[in-house]
Amino acid sequence: MATNVTPEILWAQRSSNADPEKNFIYLTINVPDVPASNIKLDVKPTGLTFTGHSDTLKKTYHVELEFYAEIDPAESKINHTARDVEMKLRKKELTEEYWPRLLKESKKVHFLKTDFDKWVDEDEQNEAEEEDFSQFGGMGGMPGMGGAGGDFGGIDFSKLGAGAGMPEGDDEEDSDDDMPPLEGEEEEPAKKDAPKADDGKEAA
Repeated sequence: MATNVTPEILWAQRSSNADPEKNFIYLTINVPDVPASNIKLDVKPTGLTFTGHSDTLKKTYHVELEFYAEIDPAESKINHTARDVEMKLRKKELTEEYWPRLLKESKKVHFLKTDFDKWVDEDEQNEAEEEDFSQFGGMGGMPGMGGAGGDFGGIDFSKLGAGAGMPEGDDEEDSDDDMPPLEGEEEEPAKKDAPKADDGKEAA
């Protein structure tokens, strides 16, 4: 009998008032052993709905998110691996300021955590290394998608150029499981010395 669970979600962000490519949310939905054929994803400007089923783990993952501000689905990108679904969600409004939080509601949710491997402080963005999004495919403009801001349900991940099952290893570490979002005071000194965390190399 399948179990319905809320997947763990990691997030980080970048901001820019001039370059749209540097103004985005990095979102990772941890859903191991969920094949592309079992995923339904609906991305809209104000939020997203994700449902995925793992036959091997006998789990159905489901989550609905309402974002703090709007994104641009047509300019957003996605990558599916054997462990998770990663998204680069383009913020609609160009602004220097970070979003104060990911979700519209300010209450804390247990499944949402800060992705410290990718997080960079707002005033240290220029020194940070750029993320590699070469394996990510676009959400907009795909056949049957219904256009920008439409219903992206039933995305065929196999056509997005995503390397499903690619052993990247960078996000393998889950040592932050017990760490609440944005409360990693112990991590701050390290962040100032090295704006781009490279903890993931140890997981390879």
